[in-house]
Amino acid sequence: MKAQNYQLFFIVVWLVMAPSTELTAKTDSLIRYVQPLIGTAKMGHTFPGATVPFGAVQLSPDTDTIPYAVGGKYNPEVYRYCAGYQYDDPTIVGFSHTHFSGTGHSDLGDFLVMPTTGPLQLNPGTAAAPHSGFRSAYQHANEAAEANYYRVKLDDHGILAELTTSTRTGMHRYTFPEQAEAHIILDLMHGIYNYDGKTVWTVVRVLNDSTVTGYRQTNGWARTRTVYFALSFSKPFKSYGSKDFEETQVYRGFWRKFDQTDNFPDLAGRKLRMHFDFDVAPGEQVLMKLALSPVSMTNALANMEAEIPHWDFDRTKREGQDLWERELGRIQATLPAEEDYVNFYTAMYHAALMPTVYMDVNGQYRGLDYEVHTAAGFTNYTSLSLWDTFRAFHPYLNIVNPSRNADIVASMMAHYEQSALGMLPIWSHYANDNWCMSGYHSVSVIADAIIKGVYRGDANAALDACVATASQRRYEGIGEYIDRGFIPDEANATSVSNTLEYAYDDWCIAQLAKYLGRQEVYDRFMKRSENWRNVYDPAIGFMRPRHADGTFRKNFDVLETHGQGFIEGNTWNYSLYVPHNPEGLMAIMGGQKRLARYLDSLFTMHLPDRFFANTEDITREGIIGNYVHGNEPAHHVAYLYNLAGQPWKTQERVRMILKNQYHNGPDGLGGNDDCGQMSAWYLFSSLGFYPVSPGSDEYWLGSPLVERATIRLENGKTFSVEAVNQGDDNVYVRQVLLNGKPLKGYKLKHADIMNGGTLQFTMASKR
Repeated sequence: MKAQNYQLFFIVVWLVMAPSTELTAKTDSLIRYVQPLIGTAKMGHTFPGATVPFGAVQLSPDTDTIPYAVGGKYNPEVYRYCAGYQYDDPTIVGFSHTHFSGTGHSDLGDFLVMPTTGPLQLNPGTAAAPHSGFRSAYQHANEAAEANYYRVKLDDHGILAELTTSTRTGMHRYTFPEQAEAHIILDLMHGIYNYDGKTVWTVVRVLNDSTVTGYRQTNGWARTRTVYFALSFSKPFKSYGSKDFEETQVYRGFWRKFDQTDNFPDLAGRKLRMHFDFDVAPGEQVLMKLALSPVSMTNALANMEAEIPHWDFDRTKREGQDLWERELGRIQATLPAEEDYVNFYTAMYHAALMPTVYMDVNGQYRGLDYEVHTAAGFTNYTSLSLWDTFRAFHPYLNIVNPSRNADIVASMMAHYEQSALGMLPIWSHYANDNWCMSGYHSVSVIADAIIKGVYRGDANAALDACVATASQRRYEGIGEYIDRGFIPDEANATSVSNTLEYAYDDWCIAQLAKYLGRQEVYDRFMKRSENWRNVYDPAIGFMRPRHADGTFRKNFDVLETHGQGFIEGNTWNYSLYVPHNPEGLMAIMGGQKRLARYLDSLFTMHLPDRFFANTEDITREGIIGNYVHGNEPAHHVAYLYNLAGQPWKTQERVRMILKNQYHNGPDGLGGNDDCGQMSAWYLFSSLGFYPVSPGSDEYWLGSPLVERATIRLENGKTFSVEAVNQGDDNVYVRQVLLNGKPLKGYKLKHADIMNGGTLQFTMASKR
C-alpha cells in the first residue's frame, strides 16, 4: 500500500543523548547509522520501537487512540496513525506489540501495555485532556531509539520505559519512581485503525501470580484475525482486576454470578482492559515478557520459553542487535557523507522490517483455511504488500538475502494451496488476504525468483498457481480484461491502471512459462501482456479510460490523480507504466525524442496541489515536478532516459532523487516506505543499478551514490561497486567496467552479480 510520507529513516536519538561510553562501544557498528525515528513525523507511518529483522513482534509506542470513523464516516485524521506513532504528539498511550511499517492503510496494535503510578485509571484519556486517563506526556529529549531498543521517560508517571525483543517475544523493563502505587495495564481493546466492533472477542486466563495467557480476535483490514499471547512478569503482582467496557451486549449469561472485575482468572469479552498491581521500592525495575502465536496460548508460552527463558534485558537487546549487525553487514558500503551513511543503513533497516515471521518456534501457523499447518523446510511469512514490494524490494532480497525470498515464495504457495478462491496473495495479512491494491503481483515475485535461481521448489506448480490467479474472472475486472483486452471504464474505477498492471504481470507469467518450456502458456500470456496498447489513446498521447463500446472517456483530466481510472496516480505517471515493453511504448509514443521530451516535462512541470488534494496517498513532499516518487508506479521512469538515448539524464535524475527524497530527521522520507519499497529503491539506486522490469534478469544502470560497496553473497562470493572520482557534482558516468572489461548498453545481468566481481564506474562532472 502506498501512502504519503514522512517515513524513512529513523532518527537515532541516542546518537545525541547517549553516554559517550555507549557511543564509543558502537564506533565500529553499522547499527549506529540506523535512525529508528526518521520519517515518523506528520504522517507517522513508521514505528520507532524495538524489533529484530523480520520479527513477528514489533514493539513500539502508540501516541493516540484516533478512531477510524467519526459519526459513522471515515476520519481522515486516522491516516496519520498507520504505524501508531506520531512524532508531533505530546503523549504516549502505551506500547503495543504489532505494527506495520510504511503502509497507507492499517491494522494491528495488539496488546497495548502501559505502566502507571498513582490512582488506577483504566481509560486512556484524550489528547485534549490527557490527565483524564492513563496516557502520559513525554519529551523527545528523554526518548531514545536504536535497532532493537527503545526507551522513553513517561513524565506523568515518572517511569523509565525500555523495550527490546526477540522474534516472537517483546521484553519490557519499567523503572518506577519513589511511589508505592504501581500498575501495569493490559489494554485488549486498543488497536490501530480502531472502531467499535473491530475487536470481535478477547479471552484472558490468569494462570498464577505472574503468568497470563489469552487471545484476541479482530475484524479489520484482515477480516478474520486471531492472535494468541502469553505474558509473564519478573515479580508477582499483589492483585489484579479488569473492566469490560461493552455497553451494548444484552445477553450476559450466568457468569454474572461472579465479580469478574476483581482477581478473577477466567475472562472473556469484547472490550476488556486489565490492571496488574505491584508494591515497588524506589527505583525498582519490573520486567515483563509478552510472546505472540498465531496458533495457541500453549505455543505462545513455548515461544517465550524458547526465545527468552531468562530475565536479562540487556542480553536480549544485545542478541537482537547482533542480528541487526548481521543483516546490515550483508552490504559494506563507503559513502561520501555521514548523512548518506545514515540514509543507506536506515534503508537497509527498513528493508528488513517486513514481511514478518508468521509461525511458532515449532513451525506451526494458522492458514487461510483456518487450520493449523506446519511449515516444512521454510519459514512462513505474512504482511506481503505486493503492489509496492514487487518492484524493488523482492529483487533486492534476490541479491542480498535470497534464502529469505525463497521462503517468502514458499509462503505464497502455501497461501495459494489454502485459498478457497484458488489465488496467490494480493496482500497477505495474518492468515487473511485483505485484497488491498491492484494487480496480481505475486506472479512477478515468483517469476523473478525462479528465473534468477532463487526459488527451488516446484516451479511448474508455481506457474500453475500464477495462471490460476490470472484466470480468476471474478476478481477486479479480470473477466472483462480477458474478454476485451482491457477493463471498461464503467466496470471498474481504476480500469486503466488495473489493465496496465495485469499486462505487466501477464508478461511475468509468459517469461516463467518460457523458462520452463511451456509454449502454450507463453504464447497466451505474451499476447495478454500487450493489452496495455488497448488503453493508450494516440490522439492525446496518454493512457486513458475506455468504455465497453471502445470509445475513450470524453471528460478526462491528465493531471488529476483522483477519479480518472488510475489508482493513486495520474496518467502522466501511469502512461509510462509498461516496464516489460518500454521499447514498444516508446515506439507508440513517437520514438526516442518524444519519450525524452515527455520525461523532461514530467520532471520539470509543476503539479498544483488541487490535482492530488483528494488522493490521500500523494503529498507535496513526494513530488518532483509531476513525477511522484512518494508513490511507487513511477519508480522506474528515471531509468527510461537510457532507452531514450539520453543516459546522462537518468544519471542526473537518479542522483537528484536520492538527495531530494531521502533525508535524516523526522521528515526523512519523501513518501511512505511501503514495507521497504522506498528504501529498496534507494539501495539499488545508490549502488548504481535498478530492476526496471522484475521477471527479467537485467538491471538498468544509473549513477551510484556509494564510493564503494561490497555485497556479501550467500553463495560465498562478493560483488563490489566502485565509483572512481565520486562526488556530489560528479553525477555523470564516463565509463563502466565489469571485472575490468567495458560494459555496454547500460544494463547489467543478474548472473554478473551472482558470479561475483567488481562493477566500476568512472564519474565526471560533465557528460
